[in-house]
Parts: sequence; structure tokens; C-alpha cells
Amino acid sequence: MSASKKTEVKEVKKTATKAPAKTTATKAERTKMEIRLTGSGGQGVILATIILAEAGVEAGKFVAQSQAYGPEARGGSCKAEVIIDEKPIGFTKVEKPTFFMALTQKALDQYAPGLSKHCIVLLDSSLETPECLLANKVYKAPILESAIKEVGKAMTANIVAVGAINAILNLVSDEDLHTAVMSHVPKGTEELNEKALKVGMKLIKK
Repeated sequence: MSASKKTEVKEVKKTATKAPAKTTATKAERTKMEIRLTGSGGQGVILATIILAEAGVEAGKFVAQSQAYGPEARGGSCKAEVIIDEKPIGFTKVEKPTFFMALTQKALDQYAPGLSKHCIVLLDSSLETPECLLANKVYKAPILESAIKEVGKAMTANIVAVGAINAILNLVSDEDLHTAVMSHVPKGTEELNEKALKVGMKLIKK
């Protein structure tokens, strides 16, 4: 993929055992990551949070995962969340996202209002950034396009996104993330999803 296709810079409950010390604006100082992923029903954002939660478990962290569909279900707005922390999690719902991702304009417009300026944001490159988005750090990456053109399957966009998210946040090791992905993809699609994960990781400029 050419450099122009890479990012530009301008988030069922599951709890497990055992991330950096007080939650603040800088990534290095954060211990609790409150991650909110949004898109449309059928794009796999729920599975993406389940995989991130599983990766957190593999890394020995505490996790809590939840999701919600819009009234239209498949094709409508979908929101899924996961909290990852090195300490036990008390309240298991995301209150103040420290990371937010949107794959569709509708989801972005619906869920962007109210995000803190300290929230790290990842948007598909096809989306228009709304004026209400106050985040200081916004990544744009061709997640949907890469799933189609680089991986060869639109349905792998959620795995591409998972790779990009971990490249931004360094939540877990590549090995733990790979293990989590492989444990949640259909048998026979391992090679395809492994490719999607690697494509997602490469989308993010260091």
C-alpha cells in the first residue's frame, strides 16, 4: 500500500484477571482504556470488541465488554464497548471513552458528540469529520477500502480495524492479539483474517 493510503493524524460482559497508572490525556499514563467502536450492524464491531477483550485476557488484564444495536439492527447504527485495565473494573460500562472508532458517517454523527478532547479517535478515511468532534488526536485510515482491496473481503474490515487499534494504543502484544483473533474467526478463514490483521497494523504511521 502506498504512503498516501496510510493514516493521517489531525474505543455479554466478560471479566478476567489482570494497563499504565491514573487515567489522563496521555497514552503513556493511561491505565484504564474505555474503548467505544461504532459502525453499522453487520460490520463486525461487536466481534472486534470481543476480540480486544479476549486479547486483554490473554495479556492478563481485567476486561469488560458490552454492545448495543440501533432500532434498525442489521444495517442500522451499532455500538460496542470494551474496558481494559490492569486493575479490577468496578463499573463495567464505558462512561468517558478514551478511544473511539467510527466506520460509518451515521455512527460518527450519532456518537461523536460529547467525546472529550483527550479521546483518541480512529475514523475510516471515507468519513467527513463533524464540527462537534473536539478530539485533539484523530487518525484516519482506509479500513473499509483496505479490507476490500488489500485483503480481498469486505467482511474482514473489523479485523483490519482491530489491527489498527492495537497499533495505535499498544493494548497487548501482537502475539496475544493474534491468539484472540484466531480463537474467534471461522475455521478455514484463519489465513484470510491473519492477513487482515497485518494489513490493519500497517495502516498506522508510527
